[in-house]
Amino acid sequence: MDAPEQPNANILIDLVKQKMPFGKYKGTVLCNLPVSYLEWFCREGFPAGKLGMQLATIYEIKMNGLEYLLDPIKRKYK
Repeated sequence: MDAPEQPNANILIDLVKQKMPFGKYKGTVLCNLPVSYLEWFCREGFPAGKLGMQLATIYEIKMNGLEYLLDPIKRKYK
């Protein structure tokens, strides 16, 4: 039996380093985007590709109260 796949830590690192490339919050680090903006994307559709996956991931993190998981990563990559 194959071992379960481990989460990719680089996804979380990208969330604290990557900046929004367009729109109202252009230049804002993805983990700092307001929930209202992420909710809008959830309703209207996340962009295709990696950015869409990143936005959907940070949306899920924020909606489930898991932002504290990013704190040690934020401190490391400030």
